[in-house]
Amino acid sequence: MKNTAATLMAQKQSGEKITMLTAYDYTTARIEDECGVNSILVGDSLGMVMLGYENTLPVTMEDMIHHTAAVSRGAENAFVVADMPFMSYQTGVRDAVINAGRLVKEGGANAVKLEGGAEVCEQIRAIVDASIPVVAHLGLTPQSVNAFGGYKVQGKTLDKAQKLINDALKIQDAGACAVVLECVPAKLADIITKKLTIPTIGIGAGAGCDGQVLVYQDMLGLNTGHTAKFVKIFAEAGALMREGFKAYIEETQAGTFPAAEHTYKIDDDVIEKLK
Repeated sequence: MKNTAATLMAQKQSGEKITMLTAYDYTTARIEDECGVNSILVGDSLGMVMLGYENTLPVTMEDMIHHTAAVSRGAENAFVVADMPFMSYQTGVRDAVINAGRLVKEGGANAVKLEGGAEVCEQIRAIVDASIPVVAHLGLTPQSVNAFGGYKVQGKTLDKAQKLINDALKIQDAGACAVVLECVPAKLADIITKKLTIPTIGIGAGAGCDGQVLVYQDMLGLNTGHTAKFVKIFAEAGALMREGFKAYIEETQAGTFPAAEHTYKIDDDVIEKLK
């Protein structure tokens, strides 16, 4: 059954946890979809994990459409959410609606995600009015990394914690169908989750959220750099890939690959007649 904004809402109401993972290509999306993940996020995190950028800021609409389209072709049942990249919605309501529409029309997304609270409520309303579901994103919003002065836990002081609660209620009133809470203290995320009628998807926000999301390269041990505190490695796929790559190199260099079973035959009489 196809997951939708309505089925995710039903999961919150029933207490069934929502599962979300990132994907950026057809093959990964197909595997995640076959495993039964509820939602696939085509994150602008592709800037780092797929394109090698230092952060998400250089990611373009063309990048997001290209990768979202690939994921959409592989996701039969998962609810596909596409990130709106930096400066695709901050410049105004018209740009926000046009770019959200492109992610749906050209990328095949089922919903779009944008970062921010009260300051983007006008954009959320306009996109929702255009019949496009919107997932909001509060807490550590990576597109604001320069303003934050780095990747830091958000909402630890009274004023900032209250602002997160207020922003969550405002984006819900604006029409968001769900909200990602990133790097938010668990007790605060639990309060927000209980105050909202829409689902909360946590990443570094504790088990009290209605669901969880992780970057798939992180949870499969594919990244070799710094690993955030909230990441759990569920399978050492990176080690398995290195083992396979090294074995391929060794056998190719030794001449043991390809073996006879990996080659195609031709009749000897054909070979004998060649000039």
